[in-house]
Amino acid sequence: MNIPNILTLARIAFIPLLVVLFYLPFAWSMPLAAAFFALASVTDWLDGYLARRWNQSTPFGAFLDPVADKLMVAVALALLIERYDALWLTLPALVIIGREIVISALREWMAEMGKRGSVAVSWLGKVKTTLQMVAIFLLLAFAPGTPIAVLAVVTLYVAAVLTLWSMVLYLKAAWPHLSRSM
Repeated sequence: MNIPNILTLARIAFIPLLVVLFYLPFAWSMPLAAAFFALASVTDWLDGYLARRWNQSTPFGAFLDPVADKLMVAVALALLIERYDALWLTLPALVIIGREIVISALREWMAEMGKRGSVAVSWLGKVKTTLQMVAIFLLLAFAPGTPIAVLAVVTLYVAAVLTLWSMVLYLKAAWPHLSRSM
């Protein structure tokens, strides 16, 4: 167990806390939920940075880091779907969640074929992740209908478009291997 892995585990531990804070009936609960989401988002970047910098990458960390990220984002988006109760927020949230499922399955399948590098995380995936984290933070921190929440929804749509774009690029890279198995 090393510091990057502890940070990843902490990100998973923040998930139930995020849910509890989301449902507390106090004025401070949503800003605090947003703050915990922001802290968890920073650990997503920090654990990878420290693992590379300190040469502490482990198979456990390589497995758990994307799981923690996807769990945190999926739970936060599910909470926001309930909070907003609107098709215009549900659509990009479902696109993001659905893409994560598809790409996770694709990466698993490609790894079985020894071709995991064909679907490695790209710069586009990093931009997409940053935008969705910012959008989710803002959607948690600010009440629906406020100007910042509207900007956050637009940011979530941009993240959803990048999500689809990156999925197409991953599928295109994997297509030669996928088409051989048809």
